[in-house]
Amino acid sequence: MLIVSPRRSVAEARQTRSDILASGVRLASAEGLEGLTIGRLATELGMSKSGVLGHFGSKEELQLAVVDAAADIFTREVADKARGVAPGLPKLLAMCRAWVSYLERRVFPGGCFFTAAASEFDDRPGRVRNAIAGLTTVWNRDLYRQTRTAMAAGDLPPETDADQLVFEISGVILALNNATQLHRDTTAPTHARRALTRLIGYPITAITLLLSLRAA
Repeated sequence: MLIVSPRRSVAEARQTRSDILASGVRLASAEGLEGLTIGRLATELGMSKSGVLGHFGSKEELQLAVVDAAADIFTREVADKARGVAPGLPKLLAMCRAWVSYLERRVFPGGCFFTAAASEFDDRPGRVRNAIAGLTTVWNRDLYRQTRTAMAAGDLPPETDADQLVFEISGVILALNNATQLHRDTTAPTHARRALTRLIGYPITAITLLLSLRAA
C-alpha cells in the first residue's frame, strides 16, 4: 500500500495553489478579474471545479488571492528594484525607472495589472476594490514620501507640490500603459522617460551619476 507523507501532501497542495494563482494572474491581466471564474481556471489547468474551489472557497476569495499574487510580482519587479537606493531623489528616480521598465518588458501580458483592475473595480464597492485601492495607495504614499525627502534635501525645489507631482507621475504611467497596450506603440517608453525627466528635473537614467557626485 502506498503511503503518502503528510509533508509531501502539504507541499503538493501549496504547489497546486501556486500554479492556480500563476494562471489566475495571467488570465486576469489579459481578460479582467471579473472574468476570472473557478470554471475558467479549471479548464485552463485541466482540473475539476471542485479541485480549484477547494483552494479558495469562492470567486471573491480567488480574486483577492490573485490580487495579492499580482502585488507580489509588482513588488519584485518594481518596488524591489529601488530597494537599497538612498532615500529622496535617487529612490524616486529608481522607482520611476523600474515602473517604466515593468511596462516596457510586459511583465503582465495585459499591461499593468493594477491599472486594469482599478478601471474594472473603481465603481464596485467591496473587498476586491478595497484591496486594489489599498495597494495603490501604499505605492503612491511612498512616491510622495520620497518626493518630500528630496525637497528637504534640496534636490527638488522647495515650492514643489508633492501631491501634484505624484499625480502627474501616475498620469505618465497611465499614458504609457495605454499607448503600449492599445496602440502597441514601441516608442511609448521613450516618451514616458522624457516626460518623467521634465517632471522631476533629472533624467531617470542618471541615478548612478547622482550618487557618485554626492560621494565625491
